[in-house]
Amino acid sequence: MSFRGVFIAVVLSTALIVSAFVLQMKRPRIEVDRATPALVKASGKCADCHRHETSAIVHEFDMSKHNAAGVNCLDCHQPSKGQEPFDHKGFTITKKLSAANCIGCHPDQYRQYLESRHAAPSWAAVAGKEDFTAEQVAFAEKLHKGAVDRPPHELVKVEGMAAVNKGCRQCHDIGKPNKVDGTIGNCTACHARHVSSVALARLPETCGQCHMGPDHSQLEIYHESKHGVLFNAQRNRMNLDAPPSKLTTADMPVPTCATCHMSGLEGTETDKVRTTHNPSERLSYFLFAAVSDKRPHAEEGERNMRQVCTKCHTNPRILAFYKDAQRVVLSTNKIVNEAKAVVDGLRKDKLLTETPFDEAIEYVYFDLWHYGGRTAKHGAYMGGADFVQWHGYYEIVSKLAELKHQAEDIRKGHKPLPAGAKSEAAKAAGLDAITPALPAGGVHATAAPR
Repeated sequence: MSFRGVFIAVVLSTALIVSAFVLQMKRPRIEVDRATPALVKASGKCADCHRHETSAIVHEFDMSKHNAAGVNCLDCHQPSKGQEPFDHKGFTITKKLSAANCIGCHPDQYRQYLESRHAAPSWAAVAGKEDFTAEQVAFAEKLHKGAVDRPPHELVKVEGMAAVNKGCRQCHDIGKPNKVDGTIGNCTACHARHVSSVALARLPETCGQCHMGPDHSQLEIYHESKHGVLFNAQRNRMNLDAPPSKLTTADMPVPTCATCHMSGLEGTETDKVRTTHNPSERLSYFLFAAVSDKRPHAEEGERNMRQVCTKCHTNPRILAFYKDAQRVVLSTNKIVNEAKAVVDGLRKDKLLTETPFDEAIEYVYFDLWHYGGRTAKHGAYMGGADFVQWHGYYEIVSKLAELKHQAEDIRKGHKPLPAGAKSEAAKAAGLDAITPALPAGGVHATAAPR
């Protein structure tokens, strides 16, 4: 070959190499990035494909403690007993993950969850007992009498399945039974699917995905409380990722929901606060109920919670706080009972139908205890003064006045008002509609006896 031919060949080759290099540089990162050998090993080769197909879940898993501990994708995704297998590119995985896939490594956490109201009572509050086995109903009823062996909530019929599916179930699914494998719920409700994060579960916003809004305003109350203010100010200094068995007040000197209700904390074998996945274990009253009674193990629950409080407060202050909060519960009970007696009296005298939620006064009573009543009680136990007063007591006393005016109208021979209408008394007082539209998010609770 002549010198000219060699020169042209070199130039063309160089141009091709440079062009290929430039084109490679311009390819999206997702097309050129490769999983690290460590991640591929930990993820059972799944990361190689999913880095391109669903890249975010690979990044989430990459950050997880599971990855650091060498847990691979198949460890969690392989079918557990009873689950339906699914062939996925040469791997046999389960069609649907559930709590059954976590139990093998976390049996104590699942047992504690199963005893909580997050389990069967949560799903039954919307859907009733039909989805559970007889054994599951019997187990839950021993712990939460009347909370599972019950029909679906009355508002499910009124609101319809569109609202139920996108509203109620989004939170109450935390206790949905998994019929194929016999377990209940899915741990990812609090820990997320691939990052499986303890830090995430400790954030107040994680609990606030469901514990917010007018019927149980825990997230809003927390952020108003001194606990919430301090946490938001010092959040960057918190070690939210500390292992649950070794968490200390040095990691989290300010509590979040998880700290008070679930976390273990430093101490000796005799005074150490024990970790639990049953958020009710440290509670003394059924604050969500219309009329709040003490829980079966109220003294033990209060003692457990006060053990957490002692990490920051002295006993005299804790006892005074509990005493004042209990007064709010008893005072709210008194008002709710007065309203209930008015409605029960109308029904006894055949002035209301037996059908729930078909008459306006029933919505006023429901709003009174379900929104104002709950809010006042939760505000008292969580340090939210504004929620005790303006979102709580003011609402329940104004609803009580409204309810009494409606009852007078009905007894004077007026027909019961249709839902959405205003009573003459309410119009005269300039009050808003006595039957406001149901809140987005659907039914959050049960009116069943506790």
